[in-house]
Amino acid sequence: MAHIEEKQPMALDDPVLVEGLPGVGLVGKLAADHLVEQLEMEYYAACHCDGLPDVAIYEEGERGIQPPVRIYADEQRDLLVLQSDVPVSPTAADEFSTCVTGWLAGQDALPLYLSGLPEEKDGVPTLYGIGTGDADTLLAEHDIPVPTESGMVSGPTGALLAEAGEQDLDSVGLVVQADANFPDPEAARVFLKDGIGPLAGIDVATDKLVEQADKVAAARERLAKQMQEAEEESTRAQPLGMYQ
Repeated sequence: MAHIEEKQPMALDDPVLVEGLPGVGLVGKLAADHLVEQLEMEYYAACHCDGLPDVAIYEEGERGIQPPVRIYADEQRDLLVLQSDVPVSPTAADEFSTCVTGWLAGQDALPLYLSGLPEEKDGVPTLYGIGTGDADTLLAEHDIPVPTESGMVSGPTGALLAEAGEQDLDSVGLVVQADANFPDPEAARVFLKDGIGPLAGIDVATDKLVEQADKVAAARERLAKQMQEAEEESTRAQPLGMYQ
């Protein structure tokens, strides 16, 4: 039976949840993973929702295993983070969103759903907010811009927003310009500084994400040079690694 299994008791008061499913530029996952690491958040709950792959996750230096989608908590900050090591299939998005939304409603949690918009950036990536229920008031209070053009959030994140809308629950959708082909720590940093931070009332250092952004930029330059040098060669494939 689909459910979310709480691993330990937590005293949370109307918490904010940050969703970190993999997507365009891995922006949501990068932001969520950064929060869990920087704030040393505790493993709180396991997601046993229909449609998730039956895989076992293990960590360096640890013998135990974990499910691929987990929720971490910080009692002091009333903060939850949904961390995922696997993509959620679009065919399973409805079942997943129903499972997660029901649990969040029982927690009186405000979810922040994160999505990358694959388009060219000119300077700092642009962020805007959308919402369900009364979340538009919260977005206005924190001066988070409205969309400048029409759009659509698809996949499991879109399903989560749609489910919240159908149930008339408060939820926030944060959308940021992101690289369509590479992990984009710069866009994840914008999420944290201009969206998640104000809405969740937290302040987290993002120096590590800035360093990652520099590595990504350098890797792109190397890749461009390699492609230029190989113009006269036959087409070939080779592994590039996460930050290529």
